[in-house]
Formats: sequence, structure tokens, C-alpha cells
Amino acid sequence: MRNWTAQHVFDFRFLKTLYQQLPQAQRSQGCQLIATDSGFASLGEVFNGSHTRTAEPWHVGWRNCDERAATILRQHYGRPYFLPPSSSDRQKLEWIYLGSSGYRETMHIDMVNRPSWQAQLKGSKRWFLFPPPECYYQCESLEVTVEPGEISK
Repeated sequence: MRNWTAQHVFDFRFLKTLYQQLPQAQRSQGCQLIATDSGFASLGEVFNGSHTRTAEPWHVGWRNCDERAATILRQHYGRPYFLPPSSSDRQKLEWIYLGSSGYRETMHIDMVNRPSWQAQLKGSKRWFLFPPPECYYQCESLEVTVEPGEISK
């Protein structure tokens, strides 16, 4: 992340401005929004709605499917060195997650059929990694805290 500007540029205000300038990006068909217990029904609500509900811990994530937004976002980060060049194709599944301090996501499984990575730009995130069922009794679980400026794979 040494040459990335994302850590200093990306914040709620930057993303709100970007997505308000691209209203189609807020409504992209086939792009998933994860807004567990937040009350947001769309990405437009996240950036255009009242944030009185932010008194409670909240979390939203969305798959960015808008090429115009992606072009702007990608100016601030690049493919991590440990990913093969073939992973930077146009079929990327780029996700953005925002959340307040104190939010706790329930246990879930991320099924991704390609190399995956996560960059922590602000705040910290504690991950609990559990072995799959076939290895549950032989393998250990892991707990990892990712701090700002770190990339996990």
C-alpha cells in the first residue's frame, strides 16, 4: 500500500461525493448490497439518507459494478504484489465495506473462486478464521487483527 492514496483519500465523504455524482452507480443492477441490521435498502439510501440511525453500530458493504466509479476508485490503489497478473481482469469482484466502531458481523462464509484480498484503510478489524468442517477437529482456528495500512490475503 506504499504508493496508494486510498488510505488518505477514501472516507465516507469521498465515497458519498463520488456516488452522488454517479446516480447510476447507486442503482447498478446485479450489484449486491450487504446492509445487515442497518436499515438501508439501497446504496442511494446509504449516501442520501438520514444518518440518525448511525447512533447504533452499523455496517454496509457493496459490490462496485459501475465502471465509471471503478475507474476513479482504482486511481487510488493497485493490484497487490502477491496476486498473479491474471487476477486483475475486468471481471473483478470489487467490494467496499464501511462501518462504525463496535459493529459485530455474525459468522458467515465467504465463497470466492479467485484470489481474494482485503486492505484495511481506517480503523481496525478483527477476523476469526475457523477451519472448514472436514478439518474442524485437526486444524486450529485463527484470530487476526488487521490495522490501517495492512493488507490481508
